[in-house]
Amino acid sequence: MTDKKLRLGVNIDHVATIRNARGCGYPDPVRAAKMAALAGADGITAHLREDRRHITDTDILRLCDEIDLPLNFEMAATDEMLAIALHHNPHAACLVPEKREERTTEGGLDVVRGFDALKPYVTKLSDAGIRVSLFIEPSIEALDASKALGAPVVELHTGAYCDAPEGPERAAIFENIKTAAAYAEKLGLECHAGHGLTFDTVAPIAAIETIKELNIGHFLIGEAIFVGLESSITQMRRLMDKARSL
Repeated sequence: MTDKKLRLGVNIDHVATIRNARGCGYPDPVRAAKMAALAGADGITAHLREDRRHITDTDILRLCDEIDLPLNFEMAATDEMLAIALHHNPHAACLVPEKREERTTEGGLDVVRGFDALKPYVTKLSDAGIRVSLFIEPSIEALDASKALGAPVVELHTGAYCDAPEGPERAAIFENIKTAAAYAEKLGLECHAGHGLTFDTVAPIAAIETIKELNIGHFLIGEAIFVGLESSITQMRRLMDKARSL
């Protein structure tokens, strides 16, 4: 019988964003990771950017040393980030596109045109026993390229779905995600999804049984300002479980 449980990875980047706005030691993203574990998270995601705008090298060190949940290390495909990943050996590394001028990750990796550049990073991370994930758009071409690159996991970008108004446009994007998730399973890839998901948008994505994990961060941290982090994560976990059980 297929395991219907949908995993929740909590991204703690923006706890660090708030901390860094004042240049002080709080709020502590590692404390947030520990609270997320207690609230029902199945993993922790952290993106160490080139400019260190939120998560820092010290945060990564502490996360590796102090949390028991699997760490999903989001990273650009650069030699610097590869060296850091190989040094810390996290459970997983998710390769994402990164531009210094962007506010947040904009779209998925171009795994088709960037195939040759990405291949050495996928290979070296995999050879070190790190589970490689590729953050991609929900397209057949991107999935074929991801399979050829040798990554065992893909994460489908849900930003366009979340940003689209309710109606035909969102419905069409949702169908693309659903089709992509089914195709990923056909290829033997484990399928994750994330970016922009909220209480209002998570249920349809969570109901797609070929998606095995959602990674959610910004919304949960923002909602925590009003209701607390435990309550925010617990409610998201509840909505995901309800959608998966229907």
